[in-house]
Parts: sequence; C-alpha cells; structure tokens
Amino acid sequence: MAITTAALSHRLTQQLAPSFLEVIDESAAHAGHVGANDSGQGTHFRVRIESALFQGKSRVSRHRLVYDALQEYIDQGLHALAIEVLETPSRDIS
Repeated sequence: MAITTAALSHRLTQQLAPSFLEVIDESAAHAGHVGANDSGQGTHFRVRIESALFQGKSRVSRHRLVYDALQEYIDQGLHALAIEVLETPSRDIS
C-alpha cells in the first residue's frame, strides 16, 4: 500500500472520524535527509486533525491514537510524522 496523503487521510478518517483533517506531504523538503528515499512514496508528513475521540485525553494519548491508526504506514517506511491536534470546541447544548 503506497504511503500517500490520500491513503493516510483515508485511514485516519476510518479510524478517528475527524471533524477536520489535513494531511500534508512534506517529503520533498527532506530530500537528502535521513529517512528520505527515491521510491515515490512519502516519508515525511504533517497531520492536522480534530476529532471528538480526543476529548478528555492527554496530548500524548491523542498522538498515540494517530500513531496507532497509521502504524501500518510507519512499518512500511513513513519516517517522520508531525501531528497537530486541534481542539474540538465544546458544544453548548442549551
């Protein structure tokens, strides 16, 4: 399975049902660095994500959910993953 923004987005959508998701392939900016390759697959990604599943969880727990969802891609060579968890605004149900 290719490591692409579309593949990562699909997996995160399936696993975490985000209300906001942005996956950015930053691999080109890391050419020549450790972990970069010429395979045509991404190696360095940034994920900006907001999900109700993150509510009440610590920063480490939120990041762990993202890493767990993408473990298959990490095993295939995803070298660097920058995670930005966005706060889900609390909903006033009055």
